[in-house]
Amino acid sequence: MQSGNTGWGKSAPWIMEPIRQHKASADTLMGWQSSGETLKTLHLSFETLDAALAYANTNNIEPVIIPAQQRRRKLKAYADNFDFNRKQSWTH
Repeated sequence: MQSGNTGWGKSAPWIMEPIRQHKASADTLMGWQSSGETLKTLHLSFETLDAALAYANTNNIEPVIIPAQQRRRKLKAYADNFDFNRKQSWTH
C-alpha cells in the first residue's frame, strides 16, 4: 500500500556536499575505488538556500550552486492495469 504523500519523500531542497580534492584510486585486490578523504561521505541538508549560504559563509566555504533537474511525474491509476489498450503484456 502506498501513502498519498504529494511530496517527494524526505528529500531536502538544498544539500551541501564537499568537492573531492584528490583523485580516487582503484584498489588492486577488489577493484573498488578508495580515497583517504573522509569528507566525501558528508552530506548536509538545509531547508532553504539562505540557510545553506549562511552556513557556508560562517565556515569559510565557497559555495557552488547547482540547480536540481526538474522531475517528471508519471501519473498512474490502478484501473490502468485492466485497460484494453494496454501497451505492456499481461503478467498473470
